[in-house]
Amino acid sequence: MRRVRYFEYGGPEVLTVEEVDRPEPGRGQVRLRAEAIGANYVDTKIRSNAGSIFVRPLPGSPTGDVVGTIDAVGPGVDPARRGERVTALVDPHAYAEFALADAAWLAPVPDGLEPVLASLLSTAAPVALRLLRQGRLAPGETVMIHSAAGIIGGLAVQLARMLGAGTVIATSGTGDKLAHARGLGADAGVDYTDDDWPEQVRAVAPGGVDLVLDAVGGDILSRSIDLLAPMGRAVVYGAASGDLVSVPIRSLFGLRAVTGFSLLAWRAARPAQARAEMTELARHLADGRLRVGLKAAVPLTEAAQAHRLLEDRSSIGRVLLVP
Repeated sequence: MRRVRYFEYGGPEVLTVEEVDRPEPGRGQVRLRAEAIGANYVDTKIRSNAGSIFVRPLPGSPTGDVVGTIDAVGPGVDPARRGERVTALVDPHAYAEFALADAAWLAPVPDGLEPVLASLLSTAAPVALRLLRQGRLAPGETVMIHSAAGIIGGLAVQLARMLGAGTVIATSGTGDKLAHARGLGADAGVDYTDDDWPEQVRAVAPGGVDLVLDAVGGDILSRSIDLLAPMGRAVVYGAASGDLVSVPIRSLFGLRAVTGFSLLAWRAARPAQARAEMTELARHLADGRLRVGLKAAVPLTEAAQAHRLLEDRSSIGRVLLVP
């Protein structure tokens, strides 16, 4: 079978297609015949070794949200699951024709759900929903979502509306992306590359923001904390800027709170609730209540092109690899 790895850090061109044997599932694992693989922006940072937060040893293998059919099961997995169409976050060796996944975290795909939406069930949609719930979003509150035109950010905009947010403020770096976020349900859009973006937010929410969702870090996070209302919360789930800013304790004295989020930590801490939320999200996707566009479907052998598309931050939508 074909699989993609890289043996040095660098640009997309370091991604290498190799021929290897099909992997055999171990205890608690299944093997998926891949139908499509959702590519994630974070893997471009890991591949390029861009900052200490993204360091992984070589040889490297991108992660991904694999949509596929179970074609083999390991010990401890019900053989009747063969033939099930599921999706799973695979790490390592997601970019492959066949991939191994943990049976405990497979997300069954509703009948007829297209691959681009199915690929959201394992990572992006659960993260977006949990960020809002981790931040205790209450009906009528104001939420600011950074990178709101991204996959997770766009889902968070839609879910915030479903959860009863009073005002949804979307931030991004281009006018097209802000227009996209408004189309998903945001009330206001702010370009966070403008020097005065915090003043623009204050004009929309003069009393402060109740909840901020941030995966940018750096100065964006620091200035976002200053925008929090009393009892306001910020949930941090990444640092795309590469800047792991320190949060001054005095910035929290105004009854503000900052918390972090990791999907893997959440699964380990509350597995039953995490699985229940995956089922909840599957219903929303099947009913058409959540939407994400397809930027491109790229052959597995052209994985480098998929990473170029991910790094082109001007475009919008999901990038899929197709074996």
